Amino acid sequence: MLYYSFLIDSVCILYYKSAFNLTLPENNKLYPYCNLREQVKAEKMNRLSGRVAVITGGASGIGKAAVLKFAQEGARVVIWDLQTEKGKETLAEAEKISPGHDFMEVNTTQLAAVEAAAAAVVEKYGQIDILINNAGITRDATLAKMTAEQWQQVIDVNLTGVFNCAKAITPFMVEKGYGRIINTSSVVGLYGNFGQTNYVATKAGVIGMTKTWAREFGKKGILVNAVAPGFIATDMVAAMPEKVIEMMKSKTPLNRLGTPEDIANIYCFLASDEASYISGTCISVDGALSL
Repeated sequence: MLYYSFLIDSVCILYYKSAFNLTLPENNKLYPYCNLREQVKAEKMNRLSGRVAVITGGASGIGKAAVLKFAQEGARVVIWDLQTEKGKETLAEAEKISPGHDFMEVNTTQLAAVEAAAAAVVEKYGQIDILINNAGITRDATLAKMTAEQWQQVIDVNLTGVFNCAKAITPFMVEKGYGRIINTSSVVGLYGNFGQTNYVATKAGVIGMTKTWAREFGKKGILVNAVAPGFIATDMVAAMPEKVIEMMKSKTPLNRLGTPEDIANIYCFLASDEASYISGTCISVDGALSL
């Protein structure tokens, strides 16, 4: 029995060594409890080592989960948000995981402000490798009741803000010949939703921009993808009536809400070298809601 255990572990070690391009120390024999498993674990927790990531809307919710995930994976993270107090709190949490992150109060609807912020990040860190366009708002109303102001507010943040960030940051990525852009869409951008004309328009538009930029920047080493979350248990959702939350769960085949970490994990995967042949796609993370 001990022999078979040794054999299985030896095969696993050889697989991990090949799959993760690891190097065994000279004194590390093929033995079941060698340090290779710890090395594999360390490698998987440093998928973004040496990368600099800008995450918009990173002060709370899905954005905050992404900030903490990226910090765990070795990236230096710059939070762009207008929620200064929450942004600094998230920064403090990220600093406990690893040092070298930053928070900047940035209004992504203003191109000049975004360009100045991008230049400041490059001046401090020397590069921007990853852009997570996560910031977004809602101003829900049926078409009959929606005001022009409600329409424009959502367009400005959810669509123009994404354009501004990509416009300001892609030149630095092109210069380096490397970049990862992940845009946050939504399942409603794929299928529509009652009372969300403005929000749906922006999230569908984000998918269109994602596919266009994937074509424009692919030969320049920049991958562009979108993520379409379903019902996610953010603070905003938690404030809804329990009846509404239960309705959301019942509509989802997995019978639960997603977590911000579920989305952050996909962001991280798409930002890593593990997704080096994925571009121009939109990944639904919705517990099979869209089936």
